[in-house]
Amino acid sequence: MVSKDLLGLAIFILSFIFISFYHNKKTIILWAGVLLLFIFRLITFKSAVNAINWNVIGIFWGTAIVAEIFIISNVPALIANKLVSKTKTVGLAILAVSAFSGFISSFCENVATVMIVAPIAFEISKKLKVSPIPFLIAIAISSNLQGAATLIGDPPSMILAGFLNMNFNSFFFINGKPTLFFAIELGAIASLFILFLAFRKFTQKTGKVEKQEVKTWIPTIFLVLMTLGLISISVFGLDFNKFGGIVSVFFGFLAITWYEIFHKGRDKRFGLLLRFDWETLFFLFAIFILVGMLSERGIIDKIAYLISAITKSNKFLTFLVLVWVSVFLSAFIDNVPYVTAMLPVGIILSKNLGFEPFLLCFGIVIGASIGGNITPFGAAANVVAVGMLKKRNHKVTFFDFVKLGLPFTIVSTLVATFFIWFFWK
Repeated sequence: MVSKDLLGLAIFILSFIFISFYHNKKTIILWAGVLLLFIFRLITFKSAVNAINWNVIGIFWGTAIVAEIFIISNVPALIANKLVSKTKTVGLAILAVSAFSGFISSFCENVATVMIVAPIAFEISKKLKVSPIPFLIAIAISSNLQGAATLIGDPPSMILAGFLNMNFNSFFFINGKPTLFFAIELGAIASLFILFLAFRKFTQKTGKVEKQEVKTWIPTIFLVLMTLGLISISVFGLDFNKFGGIVSVFFGFLAITWYEIFHKGRDKRFGLLLRFDWETLFFLFAIFILVGMLSERGIIDKIAYLISAITKSNKFLTFLVLVWVSVFLSAFIDNVPYVTAMLPVGIILSKNLGFEPFLLCFGIVIGASIGGNITPFGAAANVVAVGMLKKRNHKVTFFDFVKLGLPFTIVSTLVATFFIWFFWK
């Protein structure tokens, strides 16, 4: 008879496998997995509710709503156009736009970032009669890279904060030591060299791009105030794991109210809520429940023990294994369930080896966030970029993506993880 532990692990692994092949149905697949947990009594309803990190859910919902109106305001598009106008050649223009897409993704969802910046790349490539494929790939992988730089940049960052009780400021310094923001930004700077080598042949003059007008500055004010609010939570000595979600949800509702009263224009009533990425929100719910089952049944402890046995409890080897396994797996599977499952493993390993969990957990998040840049289906932003190209009759092969994404990933991962190891070993 199959033990319940093995059955639970099998459901979790099969969910991962099906997501890899049917990424566009990932939420349905995970909820089917959750349903099986209840059918086989592998988790109770109370345990499922307790497994959900409601603070992370609140942060995701609120920041995504504010980011949506920030995009609608046209401020990001204006800044991107200004950057292009300041460059002399097309190669430098795309380099600047890629760097900007990375910066924006530190505060906005990666897919939204690609959709903001992509039209500029299409316009430049059309004028010069060159393929936009490498330009769109560069924008997508740059946005993926820097999503982990801040608390509000990407779901894996929010999940990390939930597991390690980190606040907004913790992504910059913890106990005087630099953390993820600086590691990711150094990796981004190093990866720009790869993009420079790829685009240096585009020496044509940039020329003029379509002028962008800002619709309103109010969303920018909301974004700044929300960020300051998240920063100030720890300043006032409040518990970020309670108030982080509350602050984010408050600004989310503020954004919806402003939009509905003052700025919806021809949009349908509650149009902002209708456009919200509800699928990812319910995806997060399912992930927390599935990982909660693994933790409750002690399966995560067993995985940690297995890794410890393989690495013979060597600190550096354990770090390397977690980083590069994260890179490899995230090239083929969604990084959100992977990070949610592996962070508890990193915490247990750190405890068993007798050091703080930051080293291993930072390594997991860096590897999982950057690893998605290797393949055209490794991250949602990649899928969107490839889809936009396909609609314009530009076919992207697997090799087209890998020949830029792989060196980009290797260089940025090496630099970021070396930085983390140097300060947190």
